[in-house]
Amino acid sequence: AVVVIDLTMAYLDDSSPLRAPVEDAVTAATTLVSVAREVAVPVIFTRVSYRPGGADGGLFMRKIPSLNVFEEGSPLADHVPGCRPEPDDVVVTKQYASAFFGTSLASTLTAQGIDTVYLCGLSTSGCVRATATDAMQHGFRPLVVADACGDREPRLHEANLLDLQAKYADVIDLEEAVSQLRATGA
Repeated sequence: AVVVIDLTMAYLDDSSPLRAPVEDAVTAATTLVSVAREVAVPVIFTRVSYRPGGADGGLFMRKIPSLNVFEEGSPLADHVPGCRPEPDDVVVTKQYASAFFGTSLASTLTAQGIDTVYLCGLSTSGCVRATATDAMQHGFRPLVVADACGDREPRLHEANLLDLQAKYADVIDLEEAVSQLRATGA
């Protein structure tokens, strides 16, 4: 499956405190999703959502108060245009960094017989890293698609990719991911 992590307007809108230079990553993630759909590989989206006031954000929201952009009803929490869930896609709602923590993601993947996840989205040092680590710990093979992930600073992105490759995931580029997906679909 392709897991699209928090690809939301919060990272693209200039009014957002989470704004980051991630346009190229969004374009690459959109390509990855398009190819997955072409070859009938499941696409799963994550989204962050907090109740007004953030009571369900716990210490994570206290540590990063700017996460309030994900409170229910905020347009910054919307998926980016061109890479939005379709009616049959699973959308996992989360409150913490990992798409596995406190969600049904592991059960959903297991029920569909999926053992490998292509991870893309935002941000590399946060939710992508946490999801990759938890994927491995849940027995799934995480493939982090490097150019389909982004962060607030290129050095932070690269350092986390290096560490993910060393310990928790296979880091591949978009070209390799597309090639693998097309082979899977064939």
